[in-house]
Amino acid sequence: MAAAPSSDSIILAWGSGEDGQLGMGDWEEKDRASVIRSLEPHAVTSVVAGSRNSLAICEDGSLFTWGWNQRGTLGHPPETKTEAVPSLVKSLANVKIVQAAIGGWHCLAVDDQGRAYAWGGNEYGQCGEEPEKKEDGSRAPRRDIAIPQRCATKLSVRQVAAGGTHSVVLTQEGHVWTWGQPWPPGDIKQISTPVRVQGLERVSLIAIGAFHNLALLEEGMLWAWGNNEYGQLGTGDTQPRSQPIPVQGLSGLKLVDIAAGGWHSTALSDEGEVYAWGRGEHGRLGFGDNDKSSKMVPQKVNLLVGEDIVQVSCGGTHSVACTRDGRMFSFGRGDHGRLGYGRKVTTGQPMEVPINQPPPKDCGRSASGHWSAKFVACGGRHTLAIASWVDDEPEEPLEPSSENNL
Repeated sequence: MAAAPSSDSIILAWGSGEDGQLGMGDWEEKDRASVIRSLEPHAVTSVVAGSRNSLAICEDGSLFTWGWNQRGTLGHPPETKTEAVPSLVKSLANVKIVQAAIGGWHCLAVDDQGRAYAWGGNEYGQCGEEPEKKEDGSRAPRRDIAIPQRCATKLSVRQVAAGGTHSVVLTQEGHVWTWGQPWPPGDIKQISTPVRVQGLERVSLIAIGAFHNLALLEEGMLWAWGNNEYGQLGTGDTQPRSQPIPVQGLSGLKLVDIAAGGWHSTALSDEGEVYAWGRGEHGRLGFGDNDKSSKMVPQKVNLLVGEDIVQVSCGGTHSVACTRDGRMFSFGRGDHGRLGYGRKVTTGQPMEVPINQPPPKDCGRSASGHWSAKFVACGGRHTLAIASWVDDEPEEPLEPSSENNL
């Protein structure tokens, strides 16, 4: 889901800034939502927060990146270790990017023609490049790819998703393909060229954690595969799965969105209710401060019932839920200010994230309005969001009653 661009929109960031991932021009952390001023001239429609870097997609298809750059993750020559101001990925300036993803230290993007691109760390083949043949006859992938290059060239791609060291794409036909290192390094040999994930048809949406994968089918059934040490697959156990298996406990629900964090997962129903499972440490599942245990199957987040949630984003150790009326609730690990409400306290209790920013300057209007969050993205230790200004409707004057006229 992406936010509609607006001249009255702002891009917000908070949390750790040690790698410049907040885009504020410095390396300071923020414990409250702050505006990324350098993006104000651009009509940003979507943002992605990675483990140590960030990106923004604009209405015209241009792509901006910032943050950690030691592995070429920003998509331009790695002259710097970190960059604290968003900059244009010039090698993609001639195509219209419509969606992107950030993995452990690599990035993926797809344009409006269904062409996919990859860059960044590639030692596990996660950028999809054929290994180079060495003089001794052996083959090994290039470690880093600083300039975006085409990947999955034979596929017409609808969505890209990036894990810790692997990549997954959803095609226009509703099929899922993957490559890279799908398990923690050392557990299985990496795959440099895309292979189709068997058993999945008519997939509408994918979401990827560090080493686990979710696929939502058009008819609403959710499937999962990959690593499962904290129950993040939602299968009722902690056994890993190399092939997709249905997620338990969601039958009868119409799911409209899914999200995967490092080791936890969420699903959203059409009634605005959130279900969470996987690693519960730090309260990232939102079940309250008295219940931070891992869940092997999805459970309803009762503390968000009635809030009419329209989107949830899962980070490394925290989560943020966005409501239909533009409020944000964060929960999980609180150090570095990643929860955004001014206190660096870890909590499993969803707390509202205030947007304490002045109204737009050039609108010729009074301050009778408020900022409404339209989209949120959680990273490793930071969070990004898109918010738009909403005018408050003036209260209609009360009709004088006949009693007052006496």
